[in-house]
Amino acid sequence: MNGTATRPQLGGATAKRPGWAGVGVLFVAACLAVVGTDARLAAEPQQPSASAPRFSSEDLDFYAKQVEPLLKEHCWKCHGGGEKVRGGLRLTNRTAILKGGDLGPAVDLDKPAESLLLQAVNYRDGLEMPPTGKLPADKIAILTRWVERGLPMPSDPKAEADHGQPGPSPADRSYWAYQPVRRPIVPQVRQAEWVRNPIDAFILARLEAAGLEPAPEADRVTLIRRLYFDLLGLPPTPEEVDAFVRDAAPDAYERLVDDLLARPQHGEKWARHWLDLVRFAETNGYERDGPKPNAWRFRDYVIRSFNADKPFDRFIREQLAGDELAHRWEQEGRDETEIAEAIVATGYYRLGLWDDEPVDLEMAKFDGLDDIVATTCQVFLGMTMNCARCHDHKIDPLPQTDYYRFLAFFRDVPHFSLTRDVTSKFNQTDITPRARRVLYEAELNRRTQRIEELTRLLTDIEDEAIRKMPAEDQRAAEGIDRPQVVRKVPMFLDEPRRQEYERLLKDREALRKLPLPPREMALSINNCLVPPPPTHVLIRGNPHAKGPAVEPGYPAVLGFSDPVLPTIPPGARTSGRRLVLADWIASPDNPLTARVLVNRLWQHHFGRGIVASSNDFGKYGSKPTHPELLDWLADELVRPADPSDAWRIKRMHRLIVTSNTYRMASRTRPEALQRDPDNELFSRFPMRRLTAEEIRDAMLAVSGKLNLRQFGPSIYPPIPREVLAGQSRPGEGWGKSSPEEASRRSIYVYVKRSLLLPILNQHDLADTDNSCPVRYTTTVPTQSLGMLNGAFTNEQASHLADRLRREVPNDLAGQVRRAIRLTTGREPSEREVADDLALIADLRTRHGIGEAEALRWFCLMQLNTNEFVYLD
Repeated sequence: MNGTATRPQLGGATAKRPGWAGVGVLFVAACLAVVGTDARLAAEPQQPSASAPRFSSEDLDFYAKQVEPLLKEHCWKCHGGGEKVRGGLRLTNRTAILKGGDLGPAVDLDKPAESLLLQAVNYRDGLEMPPTGKLPADKIAILTRWVERGLPMPSDPKAEADHGQPGPSPADRSYWAYQPVRRPIVPQVRQAEWVRNPIDAFILARLEAAGLEPAPEADRVTLIRRLYFDLLGLPPTPEEVDAFVRDAAPDAYERLVDDLLARPQHGEKWARHWLDLVRFAETNGYERDGPKPNAWRFRDYVIRSFNADKPFDRFIREQLAGDELAHRWEQEGRDETEIAEAIVATGYYRLGLWDDEPVDLEMAKFDGLDDIVATTCQVFLGMTMNCARCHDHKIDPLPQTDYYRFLAFFRDVPHFSLTRDVTSKFNQTDITPRARRVLYEAELNRRTQRIEELTRLLTDIEDEAIRKMPAEDQRAAEGIDRPQVVRKVPMFLDEPRRQEYERLLKDREALRKLPLPPREMALSINNCLVPPPPTHVLIRGNPHAKGPAVEPGYPAVLGFSDPVLPTIPPGARTSGRRLVLADWIASPDNPLTARVLVNRLWQHHFGRGIVASSNDFGKYGSKPTHPELLDWLADELVRPADPSDAWRIKRMHRLIVTSNTYRMASRTRPEALQRDPDNELFSRFPMRRLTAEEIRDAMLAVSGKLNLRQFGPSIYPPIPREVLAGQSRPGEGWGKSSPEEASRRSIYVYVKRSLLLPILNQHDLADTDNSCPVRYTTTVPTQSLGMLNGAFTNEQASHLADRLRREVPNDLAGQVRRAIRLTTGREPSEREVADDLALIADLRTRHGIGEAEALRWFCLMQLNTNEFVYLD
């Protein structure tokens, strides 16, 4: 970057300046503008408002005769009473000056000499105001006396009321999402017999108020298929469907739910939702899109956590501060598996994009921190804090200082890597079990000692030979040219000594080439920055334009006291800040965390959250359709009757899916379609298409090829050559798995940002560059083309045909029935079987296709039916 760089100036104009040097100083100066007042204040002195101090007539006369003319000449043009002001700073009244703008308060009444106003007019600490040139000394002296006298000026009651006290207003704090969660009273309804649990009462109350009735209950085949895909992400087998349909016990449905929640496939299904949120990928993006070594351990951690029904508050703490927990647990003598899990959980910080060749390293570091702030606030709190990186949030009451106070919690997290090496001491931690680590270290020490011993022996022989060389070579061997001299050593050795020398060289080289003893490494945060670097407000988000320093803090609008940070003891490996933040987020008193989580659970069961914008509970997001239900669910999550159930997600799943609301059919009455066309009242169950992973996994399941082996490094299913050709280096970064391994579930497919598996990509796979709260379902021609012509679909059609011939030999009608049962779960009608037999016969007679190929074509058709790829 030796050319020119543009810099923002006061008023939005741009100027060019060579390179980046000095831009921070001028950028800060351009944004600072800290004084000025509205021309209307030049009238007669007014009595101050109740909130302002009472100034003497002498003070007010000083302002009117000396300060105001100065401000009018040098400051009002950009920072007067206009609708827009530069740098967020306006001098409409004394309160506005004390509140300040992008850099914070312009005047410090307790320490006048440290006021930003005086720093700026004196051109100190990188601040220069006005930017057109430094004021004369006599004018600087006037402003200095003004500040020292307490900033006397006439009061404007209207402006005082508009600005109020610094910080969020009562109106800001009254917003629904910022209110404490309070359990509402379960409403009374007329159709009380329809209510299985409180969820139904809240839904039915809204329906009755709208003059609507809930849709009837879905049939059992529909219900079991719905439950299997919602809880496992897989289709039920025909035998499982039959067993449920025939089970007449009153608790048959509840027992099925409990069985599915206990299966290991449940964690795989629900981990995928979480991985979408935390932008999980196994490569870094950008041009090279290099790997994130051992990222798969984080994926496995999430699966295990959901299967174990780990309390969500612990799940939060482990991801945000697992390394700090691990240090505490080590001292407590906790199980090393728990400790390793907590370290793996911090892979959360390493999942985002990483530029291995940034133009501006400092900007790249803050881009990485911004990714962490954005993801953490959106995923756990439903807040778009990242919108306040460069200025105050335009919609929500989140000032820029809140953004940097929140960012300060993460300042001990080191950058992913400071070189182009994707494996750095900052992003990998050895989690090898202690017993194996002892063996590993012993072997490594043995090799190191042997290499050192061989090196000493070789050096002795080399020195012996060098003494026989010409004086010029002997002198060269004493400096940096020794390696070149050593190449001549064999020429100055007798035969036995030369053979010994070559044998020692060979032994040392063999040891160096040995692979390292096996150990377990985890993508994580390591070697934290202790103590953390100071955090400053960055003007317009520019790391080269530092504003005031800030300390870690929570969003002010939520009304919490400033955090008490732990004292960092000597030798500490972390600052302890992130655990403070995690404890606050995981607190039952946090008004957002529980609401955001239960809304996500509802979203993934019903296709849309009670708050549709599930990553944004702010004013720009959607309003809750059922706010009382949202609060009831949130309170039930954190304050259940049995405290040991607090934050348990499986219990919430069971509560939701055993409700009558969940059991409704997707078909409903005409009046419901007319009055509730978007189903905002949940008058019926929403039909949905299977997700990308569900489509692929369902194909593997019905073809009989699904490999249910869990965990471990990711898999690489085949990708067509024409897709690989789209890479700058075709095939780079994509391995090759055996056919058996390639048939594992889709959650284990390697996630390379620049190269996605076609069958998944064409069905709306999550965007991994940012947190993905909702996968929007598209219907485009490439999906049908891929399903009909794609290599994977055709391969699974062949396997399904083979399965039919094995399971129903020599019975074409039986094979057709079996295919329909496998793909839809239901019993086909005789007419349907007859039509499909006619299709197969037509393929054979009209198109000359053999019996086996005709059956394969029929299977391909079954995999392309709406009934296969849609629920309900």
